[in-house]
Amino acid sequence: MALSRPTLADWLSLLTLGVVWGGSFGFVTVALEGYGPVTVATGRAVMGAVALVSLAILLDRPMPMRDPRIWRHVVPIGVVSSALPFFLLGWGQQHVPSAFAGLSMSAVPLFVLPLAHLLADEPLERRRSLGFAIGFVGAAVLMLPGMTLAPDGLLDTLGRLACLGAACAYAVSSILVRRVPPMDPVALAAMTLSVGAVVMLPTMLLTEGVPNWAGPRPALALIFLGLVPTGFAALLRVTVIRSAGPGFLTLVNYQIPLWALLFGALFLGEVLEPRFFAALALIVAGLAVTQWSDIAGLVRRLGGATRPPSS
Repeated sequence: MALSRPTLADWLSLLTLGVVWGGSFGFVTVALEGYGPVTVATGRAVMGAVALVSLAILLDRPMPMRDPRIWRHVVPIGVVSSALPFFLLGWGQQHVPSAFAGLSMSAVPLFVLPLAHLLADEPLERRRSLGFAIGFVGAAVLMLPGMTLAPDGLLDTLGRLACLGAACAYAVSSILVRRVPPMDPVALAAMTLSVGAVVMLPTMLLTEGVPNWAGPRPALALIFLGLVPTGFAALLRVTVIRSAGPGFLTLVNYQIPLWALLFGALFLGEVLEPRFFAALALIVAGLAVTQWSDIAGLVRRLGGATRPPSS
């Protein structure tokens, strides 16, 4: 089925996704005011899984629960797409600003390139190699200044590495998703997030115990994380892909770090270091180089939408 040109609704949906995903890092920081990182990760996974499973049932999406072939893909994806990165971000954001975490996620598409070259037989041709190199310099600018193994700075260093590890986990999951046999995307998201919930729930009980009410601010932040950036955003993401295509959706990667920086500064009072902006510029430039053909094709398609029909 041919995809239509992006509509106003598609553009508004893309903006909404950027705001929701970019703002999620600030909500993690707020949730950590009352809960431990394992509890925050578990709450996100459990509430998100409940929301997505309910959505899949409501939309009558087929969920191949008895197909062992599907589970061989779904289990590792669930671990590296939810359980592991949710925990790493929660732990890391105890020691680094939410803006840093949001910026580190902008490198996910760049990390996909060498992984796809090694694991998915997608050659890393010259243009993509250049884009990866530019983005890698940006990641180095973000990560390296001030890193130390000295006791007074060790937790900051480990927090940075945890956020980078979460980005790598998301990149690995994107490669694994490509190998999944054809199935409904909402059902796939529901099943993988359910795996993350099953992994994290006993981990939370063993390490941090049953959570208590920690006050409205952290509790509402945790509820938001579980329902909005997962359940609501998953449905919106599928809607955009079906309407305007995956190439159009990649534009959200340019928004997320900007919203993360803005929300961190305005609502959490985070100090934005100059290296954050330098890293952002380099990572976005590298991302633009790697996706240049997709961007050019999208611009041509949008340009065609503005031309009057020939008589």
